[in-house]
Amino acid sequence: MSPTSTEPKPTAANPASNAECPPCLAVVMPAYNEENSIDRIVALVLEQRPVQELIIVDDCSRDGTWKRLEAWTTRDSRVRAFRHEVNQGKGAALRTGLSKATAPYAIIQDADLEYDPREYHVILGPLITDRADVVFGSRFAGGPRRVLYYWHSVGNKVLTTLSNIFTNLWLTDMETCYKAFRREVIPKLHLKENRFGFEPEITAKVARLGVRVFEVPISYYGRTYAEGKKIGWKDGFSAIRCIVKYNVFD
Repeated sequence: MSPTSTEPKPTAANPASNAECPPCLAVVMPAYNEENSIDRIVALVLEQRPVQELIIVDDCSRDGTWKRLEAWTTRDSRVRAFRHEVNQGKGAALRTGLSKATAPYAIIQDADLEYDPREYHVILGPLITDRADVVFGSRFAGGPRRVLYYWHSVGNKVLTTLSNIFTNLWLTDMETCYKAFRREVIPKLHLKENRFGFEPEITAKVARLGVRVFEVPISYYGRTYAEGKKIGWKDGFSAIRCIVKYNVFD
């Protein structure tokens, strides 16, 4: 389905690893029914010095998300908004957004305020200093985080370990939202998954490319289900399927 186009918390940053850069980053943000948080996250993203463009894909929201995005496109020329006419899932929204990126580097940003854009310089550090081609931001590598669901963390560790067994990467957080790439890596990934299977798929394909992968600590402020968290136990089984599929059969 072709999209319609309209063309707070403490940081985990280690000052020694900070990398300053001029605007060089495409922020790709999927959004679905995020009317309550979209203005805050967009404003926070645009405050960050490295941001060259913010590409937001509304996956057919049923609330006022799209109307707010249209307003942002007239307010700041760095914002480009696209809308799926049918809900397709986070993976499909990211595929649309990543295909529009023109900046030297791209990062995935959720619209729900769980991940802090003030840490972009931490993620970008290994890319800008030419030590990495892909960077994962880990919620389990020592950064501050809101304490919530124990079984979610167990599930994440199981999925990450299973993924590591197949990919031979030593990651602590395969399911993290914060994944950043050199732009030239993106078209080589040939992404297919429409929903939350995107994370194990992209990890498997990054490993297969043999590019340089870094992991850095980030902070995390998770939402409760009452606050709008969407991922559930069924997505865990889907992730296992995708780990096997994209490491063995694809």
